[in-house]
Amino acid sequence: MEQASGAGRFAGRTVIVTGAGSGIGRSTALRLIAEGAGVVAADVIPDRLDELADQAAHELGDSALRTVAGDIAQRETVGRIVDAAEGRIDGLANVAGVMDGFLPPAEVDDGTWDRVMGINLTGPMRLTRAVLPAMLEAGGGAIVNVASEASLRASASGAAYTTSKHAIVGYTKSVAFYYGPQGVRANAVAPGPVATNIEGAMRSEFAAQRAGAVMQATMPPPAPPERLAAAVLWLLSDDSLNVNGVVLPSDGGWSAV
Repeated sequence: MEQASGAGRFAGRTVIVTGAGSGIGRSTALRLIAEGAGVVAADVIPDRLDELADQAAHELGDSALRTVAGDIAQRETVGRIVDAAEGRIDGLANVAGVMDGFLPPAEVDDGTWDRVMGINLTGPMRLTRAVLPAMLEAGGGAIVNVASEASLRASASGAAYTTSKHAIVGYTKSVAFYYGPQGVRANAVAPGPVATNIEGAMRSEFAAQRAGAVMQATMPPPAPPERLAAAVLWLLSDDSLNVNGVVLPSDGGWSAV
């Protein structure tokens, strides 16, 4: 039976959220808990997970929150996250991500490229690959990848970030195509500017001149992370059962410019 939006929408379900220590991930984890989910929250900074647990206990009381500290770009972290779910996995929100200093193609260094791809693309791929068997065995599940305005245009970030976010959209659609008939849905949210602690400083004078001017002319004000969490939860929930393989901009209208 399909459930309507609101409290209890995720009752009895287990959802994994990466990047859960801050920003969109934290807002997503807290709202999932408030709506009845058991949450496996992963983040690279342990202190942020401790703060999340304290906030959840203070605001929501007892909750089925399990935390995993580790770098999503590392294989062993993926294994620990899946183990923490203890078998049942109904949803996955791949939220963790890093920026690239707006380095253009001629300036991006190998370290930045590898780090951005590892966190923004390879980590979500490995975690998705790891949860698919449980979802397929259960006859369904929902996966939401956080893409970006940079998955829709080239002027919102540097070369590495833009490439990673275009790629995660392609991966999302591939999962949707192959496993949709078996009950697994995969969608992406494409945020515009969001008030988070992700590092977004420009490390290129050329990028500041080229991309900076475009962004100043077109970019809307930053949204609070709760607005993005609302979109993530909708795609994770049965309210969006007829939605599979889409990229949902949540960007204050930026993509319409």
